[in-house]
Amino acid sequence: MLRRSLENRDAQTRQLQDAVTNVEKHFGELCQIFAAYVRKTARLRDKADLLVNEINVYASTETPHLKQGLKNFADEFAKLQDYRQAEVERLEAKVVEPLKAYGTIVKMKRDDLKATLTAKNREAKQLSQLERTRQRNPSDRHIIVSFEFWSKCFVRYAVQK
Repeated sequence: MLRRSLENRDAQTRQLQDAVTNVEKHFGELCQIFAAYVRKTARLRDKADLLVNEINVYASTETPHLKQGLKNFADEFAKLQDYRQAEVERLEAKVVEPLKAYGTIVKMKRDDLKATLTAKNREAKQLSQLERTRQRNPSDRHIIVSFEFWSKCFVRYAVQK
């Protein structure tokens, strides 16, 4: 029964390790790709702003009707870039920043897993010591009971940490 419990815990620990590794890998990639997308969108917005400025410069050298048409076109194109700016800001706030936060969360979970594995390994070591003590001195119940008591206290303390 004890061995089955330890095997179940081992399986759960492996599953958690795999999940953390999977999130670490894929969320990191997603964060990098989204950040690159946002940067490229911002660069496109910057290029469009340059285009609007150049259209305005060109419009100032033309006839009044063409000048008015080019100015209207530049104004509408500038409005489109305002939407692009809003898109960049939304993506940064709603996508990139939350994905960045997962980096910290994953590191904390990795540390928690490491602490759990350390406690599990200590517990397994103590159980093997207990088994050896039982095999060497099966009649000395006092040593076995005190060892079991202290190992349970240690396990509770390690789990609480």
